[in-house]
Amino acid sequence: MAQQENDVVEVGGVGEVNDGYVVDTEDGEARELAHRERGTARPITVVGNPVLHRECKDVTEFGDELAQLIDDMFASQKAAEGVGLAANQIGVDAKVFVYDCPDDDGNRHTGVVVNPKLVELPAASRILDDSNEGCLSVPTAYASLARPDYAEVTGQDAQGNPIKVRGTGYFARCLQHETDHLYGYLYIDRLSKRDRKDALRQMEEGTPRYDTVPNA
Repeated sequence: MAQQENDVVEVGGVGEVNDGYVVDTEDGEARELAHRERGTARPITVVGNPVLHRECKDVTEFGDELAQLIDDMFASQKAAEGVGLAANQIGVDAKVFVYDCPDDDGNRHTGVVVNPKLVELPAASRILDDSNEGCLSVPTAYASLARPDYAEVTGQDAQGNPIKVRGTGYFARCLQHETDHLYGYLYIDRLSKRDRKDALRQMEEGTPRYDTVPNA
């Protein structure tokens, strides 16, 4: 996920588990840096690339190859100045996303989720937030999109252990946005036809600050 428009976000593994939820707010800067130093930044795939428009494959092997992918994803996320990145955004067909994202209270959340599933919230408990949203795969474009201001995701860590991650505000939006990616949805797919057209126009008129993969 792209940073909020006009916001500057300092970007930064998971720690212990609290009540079943990972504690991802400790030592974020050091953990993010360690991943980046082991990884290699890759160019970002953009809307229209087939890998972004289909559900990714489940991860079944938890070893060195996955660890290297995660390191490369953190390096790619940093190079693109993002706060979240799904594996298919660097062309890899695998259900993995990384994040280094603040919540609305300024807490920095840093971690990885493998095989994520978004927990369905009861309708009565959903409070929608219609803030702007952007995406590294739709560079330079932003649009208002209503999403619940609280989200929970279940999945696995890099070693295959079950985990749960929860977030509020901007971080909740990030969790939903990245999980969507791995099931073949971009945020513009949730917009009205008019707003989607406007986002694509913004993208066409803008110039990304990072390397992208040209679509055939």
